[in-house]
Amino acid sequence: MKIVICGSRRFHDGIRKLEEKLRANGHIVFGPILNRNEGINDLPPDLKKYAFIGLTHHHFDYIRKADICFMYNEDGYLGNSGTLELGFAIACGIPIYALNNDKDEPCRDILFDFIVKDIDKFVEIINRNK
Repeated sequence: MKIVICGSRRFHDGIRKLEEKLRANGHIVFGPILNRNEGINDLPPDLKKYAFIGLTHHHFDYIRKADICFMYNEDGYLGNSGTLELGFAIACGIPIYALNNDKDEPCRDILFDFIVKDIDKFVEIINRNK
């Protein structure tokens, strides 16, 4: 199965662990670029804008290619980029799994198809649907 993971850079370690688990179970994983924007903030404003456009559209392309979307929203936090990616996944018509209910915005919360609350449970569910 092809799975795209969306989530904040603040969850770098957890997202990378999830990617490893999914790949170890034979899934194709499209993970976010989580470089913490090293160097991007030092760019001139016009180039910085294009760097962020590139990152955003790169991940949108991953969403288009995926069978499902997993929103890695530890403690219910999604953030601005995650909200954009959620909307794009909805527009693409793919099922959306989330780690937790959204803590800030009920409108985002209703867009999740499944709340799993546990990474191992998510991997188990996905493995059944291979």
